[in-house]
Amino acid sequence: MPRRDPMWIEYADFGERFVTYAVTEERITAAVAGMTGRGVKVGPLSLGPAGLAGFVAEGTLGTPVVTRTPGDALSFGVRIPLTLAVNLVLGGQKLRLAAVVEIGLTLHARTAAPLLVVIDVAPVTAKDVSFTLRAEAIDGAWEMLLDPIAGLVQREVANRVNAIVGDPKVRSERVFDIEAILDGYASPHRNDTVFDWIDYREFGLRFFTTIITRDRVHGVVAQMAGSEIEIGPLAEGPRGAATVTVRGSIEQPRVTDRGLGAPGELRVFDMTLPVGLDITVDVLKANHYRADLEIPLVLTARAAEPLQIVIDVPPPALEDISMEFTAKGLRAATLARLAGIKKQVVAQVLAVVSTELADPTGRTIDVGAAIDGAT
Repeated sequence: MPRRDPMWIEYADFGERFVTYAVTEERITAAVAGMTGRGVKVGPLSLGPAGLAGFVAEGTLGTPVVTRTPGDALSFGVRIPLTLAVNLVLGGQKLRLAAVVEIGLTLHARTAAPLLVVIDVAPVTAKDVSFTLRAEAIDGAWEMLLDPIAGLVQREVANRVNAIVGDPKVRSERVFDIEAILDGYASPHRNDTVFDWIDYREFGLRFFTTIITRDRVHGVVAQMAGSEIEIGPLAEGPRGAATVTVRGSIEQPRVTDRGLGAPGELRVFDMTLPVGLDITVDVLKANHYRADLEIPLVLTARAAEPLQIVIDVPPPALEDISMEFTAKGLRAATLARLAGIKKQVVAQVLAVVSTELADPTGRTIDVGAAIDGAT
């Protein structure tokens, strides 16, 4: 199957793509799962003239049901069922009823500094709480109490749910520190209550300045170290009298950061790729040489579809490659000057390294897979 070239996108566009991918119905469900089983109690409260009637309602929150809001990929509706046992008292008489309640929450994925995704929950009002009593026929005195009870329950349930939503343990499940997740450390922001909100585009820009560091880039390109280089045997010299064999490997690259430019500018790094070679030139007898090459490369961190970071590396220019060439013995030094093998070795190494760089697979970070693996 032919390799597809990456489809580049802007850093800013990467931000919304990231949040859309990371914030799923499943993760929203997990973020609000801590509410399941929480107890809700309303009352005891008094009703009617001079408080002649009273009631108490108790129950537990059920499992939330999450749906994505149509037309808004980063907004979610959450329905939480609640069954209440309602105990009424009127004039010394008692009546036990069951109430079916459903609480509607609106959640929105927002981004905040330094690199946070926060599931923000809109305050619940009485209008967001539906209330239905399961009761067979009751007399008029009891029936007069049902509407006031419904209003009180809706207001009290809304207040109780808002308190649960604001509970530090529940709230912390809705704060995702992307840098901490990717680097595997405990976030200092899980218990934050005040956030410095940023838009998705700013989040994308911050992602590349925060996550794409020299160390992380080095970790990606360091896998090139140890790659073997084998060239030859090649026929060189007059009438191909010399046979040249080259064996060596790519050594540990050195990476430096050019620093942060203006927002949205590509993150660029300079890399020096050392290559150590042992060269044998066989003319009647074997003559040995050592060549140490340094290949300068420019690394550019690019965003690509669907949610990837690609360390893009253009092939090096022949004239930019430096080489220290050491001949072992006088005869070998003489042959090196005569055979002109230095230029040939550099050209061959350039061809091997360019082939290695042509496939970006090893320099591609699948951010979606990284998030899936870390959460």
